[in-house]
Amino acid sequence: MSFKVPWSKQHKTITGGLPLSFSNSYTEPLSMPELVELTRARGDHALVDAFDQHGLEYTANGGSLDLRQTIAGLYGNAIGADNILVFCGGQVALQTCAFALLTRADHAIVFTPGYQSVQQAPLFAGADVTTIPLQAENGWQIQPDEVEAAMRSNTRYLVINEPFNPAGSLMSRRLQGDLIALAERHNLHLLSDEAYRLLEHDPRTRLPAMADAYPRGISLCTLSKPWGACGVTIGWLALQDTALRQACIDVQYFGSACPGRASELQAIMTLRASDAILKKNLAIIAHNLHLLDEFFQRYSKFFQWVRPTAGAVGYVKFSGPMSSAALGKALADAGISIKPAYVFSDPAYADAYRDYFRIGFGEASMPKALVALQRFVEEHQHSW
Repeated sequence: MSFKVPWSKQHKTITGGLPLSFSNSYTEPLSMPELVELTRARGDHALVDAFDQHGLEYTANGGSLDLRQTIAGLYGNAIGADNILVFCGGQVALQTCAFALLTRADHAIVFTPGYQSVQQAPLFAGADVTTIPLQAENGWQIQPDEVEAAMRSNTRYLVINEPFNPAGSLMSRRLQGDLIALAERHNLHLLSDEAYRLLEHDPRTRLPAMADAYPRGISLCTLSKPWGACGVTIGWLALQDTALRQACIDVQYFGSACPGRASELQAIMTLRASDAILKKNLAIIAHNLHLLDEFFQRYSKFFQWVRPTAGAVGYVKFSGPMSSAALGKALADAGISIKPAYVFSDPAYADAYRDYFRIGFGEASMPKALVALQRFVEEHQHSW
């Protein structure tokens, strides 16, 4: 498999930076004035003062205690501040964990389609990797028997993504339990990229965090998706395995050893305002999903999807006369950005997903892009 070139590079040169975007995977971006207003509204003036007056010395490797304590509040009793490791973004966390766990003698299992770093971080660490393709026909759900069949004597690492990007699907608690039981049998570490956790469209479907559910489980999260705090550039790992946490700190020493204090304080502001931010973003998602339901019903001849149940993204199949890459180029010419299938899968799987593209619907500006997409479809459907 080729893993030296970012799969999104082609997208950025063709469909990136356009005025009408379905490409973004995050929720409505926060502004600093909004964050300060939310902080002051709950009387947390000391936090604003700390941000205004903070020094520029190094922070602690793995994150300052106050931020780690705040993050630990998102998890259960098994996770305290000493079980949290903070990074300069979620992607760095993925790479660091793979390097801390794996050697060239090890084997890992991942799934496609998905975020490139989720799939290929074990490759960067030198491990042998089995990639299991997921299918729309079964709701993009992992099949435990396929995972069992991929196991080897040297398998050490299983990497999943729930809620699932790019499709916005969510596994059941039973399936999560089956995977945990499989990991226990084979003595695996199981990392769950939970970037969209807390954005379940029905909160009753929320899964336990993997760090809570399994002693060798690892939960990864980032501020960019549920909270729209992309520019804060803070991600983290939560894990019960303190030896692995120390190994990650050792690897982290050779990369971005510590985040900036400004980012840490912004992250604390964001998480303390979590309820208000999530309520706003879930309302935007619900409104946009309603509009998309109408669109997909009207144009079902050309577009199908497994309707998302969590997060702010969906994976759409185009049944017209071109691949999603060609559709992406045509839409880019009309000023509309989507993310074609090549962004989410190694070229080895190009044929399996060539008709799919991802759309994001977490921003208040999405309806404007949808109007333009509908106009595009109306202009071209007769030739399709």
